[in-house]
Amino acid sequence: MSALALVTGATSGIGHAFAQRLATDGYDLVAVGRDENRLKELDQTHPEAAIRPLVADLSTEAGIDTVADVAATEPLDLLVNNAGVAHYMPLTDLPADKARELLHVKTVAPAMLARAAVGGMHERRRGTIVNVAGMIAFSGPAPNPVMPRRALYAGALAGLVTMSQTLAAELEDSGVRVQALVPGVVATEFHTRQGMDLSTVPRMSAQDVVTASLRGLELGEVVVAPGVDDPTLLDTVFEAHLAAFHAQGPELATRYRN
Repeated sequence: MSALALVTGATSGIGHAFAQRLATDGYDLVAVGRDENRLKELDQTHPEAAIRPLVADLSTEAGIDTVADVAATEPLDLLVNNAGVAHYMPLTDLPADKARELLHVKTVAPAMLARAAVGGMHERRRGTIVNVAGMIAFSGPAPNPVMPRRALYAGALAGLVTMSQTLAAELEDSGVRVQALVPGVVATEFHTRQGMDLSTVPRMSAQDVVTASLRGLELGEVVVAPGVDDPTLLDTVFEAHLAAFHAQGPELATRYRN
């Protein structure tokens, strides 16, 4: 019996690269996306795999519920929460409908799909959840001249990283693995849809991002940064987070007293 994977955002970019790799590796797939024609094309180009196209819009409650029902009832071996939207702009310029869409796709959908899938994985004592975030999750301290402000987008991805780390700890020794995948700039349609020309910017291929994710699972990494060659840099970041967390106390800090 083939392993079963569910991939969101499977019609382009990193999600499409995941779907192609997993189909080639012998997985059966539930391929989720908004573009029915692209889902059918994915199915037709991989006759070696059983691919079930699932048209759903994860910016809506109905779309999330549709996919969550599959995640809860099918014996998933792998869930890839990849779907994304490229609403790059300061919060003061971000329309309410785009803000809502971003939060649904990158916060609500990954949380609800993971919640739907993890129960069955836990019972079967096997399974993997990959949450695709990005290196912009670590950009919060950057001053404005260094990093254009994308507050809601960066915050959503940072939350996805923290949720993945915490869920991985919750599931320790359960047989269920969790990964936060944090690529940098990737050569996909993602930025062109935002009207951004990054043709002169060095970019990683989506295929290399998938390779890093799968190798990261073998290495036992919870946070996989495909473009960071020195993994101790990430260890330093997370150790600093924990140092601050453990340094808190019940008394008001001296600098806040009169």
